[in-house]
Amino acid sequence: MSFLRNLYPHQHIGLLILRLGIGFMFIVHGWPKMTGGMEKWEQVGSAMSVVGITSGAAFFGFMAAFAETVGGLFLMLGFLFRPITLLLLVTMIMAALRHMVAGDGFGGYSHALEAAILFLSLYFIGPGRYSLDEGMFRDRKRDMA
Repeated sequence: MSFLRNLYPHQHIGLLILRLGIGFMFIVHGWPKMTGGMEKWEQVGSAMSVVGITSGAAFFGFMAAFAETVGGLFLMLGFLFRPITLLLLVTMIMAALRHMVAGDGFGGYSHALEAAILFLSLYFIGPGRYSLDEGMFRDRKRDMA
């Protein structure tokens, strides 16, 4: 068990690996939506109808694509980390709801639901030591302590 105890000081490396991996995957998932144009944005944005919003589908679709693509990049960098995790959390909740309402079954909505749980957890955990937020806001954190 001493091996496991020796890993505790390296939790920030684990957070960095998690941020880089999840951020990259969201860029990969978001890029085709971002570059898909109006037709793709309307298709993605139509998910808002599950909460009663039936107009502005292209806008909401673009915002979802933007959240995944730029949010993935910011996640990797650890920049504006908590606002980005909230934005991605809302995006994944909407994606999960869309798949649930469509009757896609557990396999259809499980990825979005897992990602929502991940982003909620990351919101509370924070970006870790190896992030732009840590470098930018380190002095402010000391002042508040």
